[in-house]
Amino acid sequence: MPNDIKPRWANRIALVATLLLPLFLMYGRAIAEMLIAVADLAFLWTCWRDRSWRWLRARWVIVGGLWWAWLILCSLPGIGAGGVPSLLQALAVGRYLLFVAALEHQVLRDAMPRIWLGRVLAACAVWIGLNSWLQFATGQNVAGFGRWMDGELTGPFEKPRAGAPLSRLIFPAMLPAIRRSRLLAAISAIAAVGTIVLIGQRMPLLLTLLGLVVSALLLRRLRTIMILTIAAGAILLASTAVISPPSFRRLVTKFSDQMEHFGESPYGLLAGRALVMAEAHPLLGRGFFGFRTGCNNPEYAHGFAWEGKYAADGGGPDGCNIHPHNHYLEALTDAGIPGLVLFSTLMVLWLGGMLRRLGPDPDPARVGLFVAAFIHEWPLASASSFFAMDTGGWLVVFVGAGLAYARAASKTAAMSPELSIPST
Repeated sequence: MPNDIKPRWANRIALVATLLLPLFLMYGRAIAEMLIAVADLAFLWTCWRDRSWRWLRARWVIVGGLWWAWLILCSLPGIGAGGVPSLLQALAVGRYLLFVAALEHQVLRDAMPRIWLGRVLAACAVWIGLNSWLQFATGQNVAGFGRWMDGELTGPFEKPRAGAPLSRLIFPAMLPAIRRSRLLAAISAIAAVGTIVLIGQRMPLLLTLLGLVVSALLLRRLRTIMILTIAAGAILLASTAVISPPSFRRLVTKFSDQMEHFGESPYGLLAGRALVMAEAHPLLGRGFFGFRTGCNNPEYAHGFAWEGKYAADGGGPDGCNIHPHNHYLEALTDAGIPGLVLFSTLMVLWLGGMLRRLGPDPDPARVGLFVAAFIHEWPLASASSFFAMDTGGWLVVFVGAGLAYARAASKTAAMSPELSIPST
């Protein structure tokens, strides 16, 4: 096979892996890991063949590389607390960074692959939403699973994990509808928020509302629709006291109680335990998954600035979990203050890069990807581990696609200076 054809095959393989990835982020995380590896290897092959390594000079790549290197250092046996398993997992973190670079510079370089990915993301959002409504109406989803033990809708899944991905996916799925008609955009927005309310998970609902606000700020023509959508969501939330008491109990009653006694809530105890660990290990943290390996250590079983009945022992076993339920606290416990600073800088560079050349009348598809990534990394959110495939996998898809759009916009502006759009 001639040499000039080989990269085409690598690009196609990487594109197929990328388009399949959202499906397996929902239903097969081991396969999702393999798909990311395939895309990474195809990208490296193309870079090696073409001697094209300029992407390594990007600021986010440099900062991301420094964060990765620091995390590896903090996870070395004798420095970190997790031993060899912790080190191996830290080494594997690079796959996420490489995948974002692959999407930005190769896989989604052309317009049609970006459009195809947008359709795949929209299909995932519709699938989760339809299963949620089916479960609400009949008591079971398409697989025969019913509501979870506390009343949450599980969508197409067995466990209550529909809210998190749907709260992100609705923005790249919903916002492009504004191109077709405002009526379609309004219907899509109200249906999406209604689905999130009925699912009954608190943080996805709060992040969805935040995403609506950010969308309205970036898309002027959508502001009226977003205001109406938020109002409709508030009415639906109030009505759940009648139409869906389990949702009302979780979203209103339980949430209010947790906020009133945050220090004694599970999330307050986890935050306190993470801060105690960080206080003990401010420079190097405890290495990859340091929270998991240290939360049962009596050394950290004392309160941190929270008032309540658990102040003396920090909640004991109640302050433990496999991660602190916050990406920034996780970065802090894994790699200390330097790790937190580098991780936070990487998030800022990713989000800032997605806004490059956005312009005063931005592409709704770009805005949808940005909003999805923005609320995913909102620092005041409760979340699964950053490194879990069903968490980090969605983020790198959103970020990689958003950066690819931004790069394409910059190239267009460079080729047509008279049509250049001011940078944001």
